[in-house]
Amino acid sequence: MADPITIRVYGLPAAQGSKVSLGRGRMVESSKKVKPWRADVMAAVRDVHDGPLIEGACSVSIVFLFPRPKGHFGKRGLLPSAPKHLTSHAAGDLDKLLRSSIDGLSAGAGGSLLRDDSQVVNLAASKRYTVGNEQPGALITVMPLL
Repeated sequence: MADPITIRVYGLPAAQGSKVSLGRGRMVESSKKVKPWRADVMAAVRDVHDGPLIEGACSVSIVFLFPRPKGHFGKRGLLPSAPKHLTSHAAGDLDKLLRSSIDGLSAGAGGSLLRDDSQVVNLAASKRYTVGNEQPGALITVMPLL
Protein backbone atom coordinates (compact mmCIF):
# COMPACT_ATOMS: atom_id res chain seq x y z
CA MET A 1 0.00 0.00 0.00
CA ALA A 2 1.22 3.51 -0.84
CA ASP A 3 1.73 6.17 1.82
CA PRO A 4 -1.25 8.39 2.60
CA ILE A 5 -1.17 12.02 1.52
CA THR A 6 -2.32 14.33 4.31
CA ILE A 7 -3.51 17.81 3.38
CA ARG A 8 -4.43 20.61 5.80
CA VAL A 9 -6.61 23.21 4.11
CA TYR A 10 -7.11 26.60 5.78
CA GLY A 11 -10.18 28.65 4.98
CA LEU A 12 -13.93 28.40 5.29
CA PRO A 13 -15.32 25.21 3.69
CA ALA A 14 -18.00 25.91 1.08
CA ALA A 15 -20.72 23.61 -0.17
CA GLN A 16 -21.12 23.15 -3.91
CA GLY A 17 -24.78 23.71 -4.54
CA SER A 18 -26.84 24.23 -7.62
CA LYS A 19 -25.71 25.91 -10.78
CA VAL A 20 -27.36 28.98 -12.29
CA SER A 21 -27.87 29.35 -16.03
CA LEU A 22 -26.48 32.49 -17.64
CA GLY A 23 -28.09 31.56 -20.95
CA ARG A 24 -26.66 30.03 -24.11
CA GLY A 25 -25.61 26.93 -22.18
CA ARG A 26 -23.35 28.78 -19.74
CA MET A 27 -23.65 27.64 -16.12
CA VAL A 28 -21.99 29.06 -12.99
CA GLU A 29 -21.98 28.08 -9.32
CA SER A 30 -24.80 29.65 -7.36
CA SER A 31 -22.53 30.10 -4.31
CA LYS A 32 -19.73 32.65 -4.55
CA LYS A 33 -17.91 30.81 -1.75
CA VAL A 34 -17.18 27.65 -3.75
CA LYS A 35 -14.48 29.07 -6.03
CA PRO A 36 -12.32 30.48 -3.18
CA TRP A 37 -12.70 27.24 -1.18
CA ARG A 38 -11.71 25.11 -4.15
CA ALA A 39 -8.69 27.41 -4.69
CA ASP A 40 -7.74 26.90 -1.01
CA VAL A 41 -7.91 23.11 -1.50
CA MET A 42 -5.79 23.27 -4.68
CA ALA A 43 -3.16 25.47 -2.98
CA ALA A 44 -2.97 23.13 0.03
CA VAL A 45 -2.44 20.15 -2.30
CA ARG A 46 0.39 21.95 -4.09
CA ASP A 47 2.05 22.59 -0.70
CA VAL A 48 2.34 18.86 0.06
CA HIS A 49 2.32 17.06 -3.30
CA ASP A 50 4.45 17.85 -6.32
CA GLY A 51 4.38 14.39 -7.86
CA PRO A 52 2.31 12.94 -10.67
CA LEU A 53 -1.44 12.57 -10.52
CA ILE A 54 -2.78 9.52 -8.73
CA GLU A 55 -4.08 7.29 -11.52
CA GLY A 56 -5.72 4.45 -9.58
CA ALA A 57 -8.39 3.93 -6.99
CA CYS A 58 -8.09 5.76 -3.69
CA SER A 59 -9.72 6.20 -0.33
CA VAL A 60 -10.45 9.72 0.94
CA SER A 61 -11.16 10.94 4.46
CA ILE A 62 -12.19 14.55 5.12
CA VAL A 63 -12.94 16.36 8.38
CA PHE A 64 -14.45 19.82 7.81
CA LEU A 65 -13.68 22.37 10.53
CA PHE A 66 -15.98 25.33 11.15
CA PRO A 67 -15.66 28.16 13.66
CA ARG A 68 -18.35 28.35 16.33
CA PRO A 69 -20.70 31.33 16.07
CA LYS A 70 -20.08 34.08 18.64
CA GLY A 71 -23.52 33.34 20.09
CA HIS A 72 -22.19 30.01 21.42
CA PHE A 73 -19.95 31.88 23.87
CA GLY A 74 -20.66 33.82 27.04
CA LYS A 75 -18.44 35.75 29.42
CA ARG A 76 -17.03 32.51 30.86
CA GLY A 77 -16.51 30.64 27.62
CA LEU A 78 -18.64 28.11 25.77
CA LEU A 79 -22.26 28.21 26.89
CA PRO A 80 -23.78 24.99 28.26
CA SER A 81 -26.59 25.45 25.71
CA ALA A 82 -24.17 25.50 22.75
CA PRO A 83 -24.74 22.52 20.46
CA LYS A 84 -22.15 19.74 20.49
CA HIS A 85 -22.66 18.79 16.83
CA LEU A 86 -22.60 21.02 13.78
CA THR A 87 -26.02 20.71 12.15
CA SER A 88 -26.38 24.32 11.03
CA HIS A 89 -27.83 24.84 7.57
CA ALA A 90 -25.29 27.65 7.06
CA ALA A 91 -22.34 25.21 7.18
CA GLY A 92 -23.78 23.20 4.31
CA ASP A 93 -24.75 19.63 3.64
CA LEU A 94 -21.91 17.16 4.06
CA ASP A 95 -22.40 15.74 0.56
CA LYS A 96 -22.16 19.19 -1.02
CA LEU A 97 -19.06 20.05 1.03
CA LEU A 98 -17.51 16.84 -0.27
CA ARG A 99 -18.34 17.69 -3.86
CA SER A 100 -16.57 21.05 -3.79
CA SER A 101 -13.55 19.66 -1.94
CA ILE A 102 -12.99 16.53 -4.00
CA ASP A 103 -13.27 18.63 -7.16
CA GLY A 104 -10.37 20.67 -5.75
CA LEU A 105 -8.28 17.49 -5.74
CA SER A 106 -9.20 16.49 -9.30
CA ALA A 107 -7.36 17.53 -12.44
CA GLY A 108 -10.64 17.95 -14.33
CA ALA A 109 -11.51 20.89 -12.05
CA GLY A 110 -7.96 22.29 -11.86
CA GLY A 111 -6.61 20.17 -9.00
CA SER A 112 -3.27 18.37 -9.04
CA LEU A 113 -3.73 15.18 -7.01
CA LEU A 114 -6.31 12.93 -8.70
CA ARG A 115 -6.81 12.33 -12.41
CA ASP A 116 -10.57 12.24 -11.81
CA ASP A 117 -12.92 12.23 -8.83
CA SER A 118 -14.36 8.90 -10.01
CA GLN A 119 -11.20 7.27 -8.60
CA VAL A 120 -12.54 7.76 -5.07
CA VAL A 121 -13.91 4.33 -4.14
CA ASN A 122 -14.03 4.76 -0.36
CA LEU A 123 -15.05 7.92 1.47
CA ALA A 124 -15.28 8.97 5.11
CA ALA A 125 -16.41 12.46 6.08
CA SER A 126 -17.47 14.53 9.06
CA LYS A 127 -17.94 18.17 9.99
CA ARG A 128 -17.33 19.72 13.38
CA TYR A 129 -16.60 22.92 15.21
CA THR A 130 -13.01 24.01 15.72
CA VAL A 131 -11.55 23.53 19.19
CA GLY A 132 -9.35 26.05 21.00
CA ASN A 133 -7.06 27.90 18.60
CA GLU A 134 -7.70 25.47 15.74
CA GLN A 135 -8.23 27.24 12.42
CA PRO A 136 -11.24 26.52 10.15
CA GLY A 137 -10.72 24.48 7.01
CA ALA A 138 -10.37 20.77 6.42
CA LEU A 139 -8.14 17.79 7.17
CA ILE A 140 -7.94 15.62 4.07
CA THR A 141 -6.24 12.24 3.84
CA VAL A 142 -5.92 10.51 0.47
CA MET A 143 -4.78 6.89 0.45
CA PRO A 144 -3.88 5.43 -2.95
CA LEU A 145 -5.08 1.82 -3.19
CA LEU A 146 -2.72 -0.42 -5.10
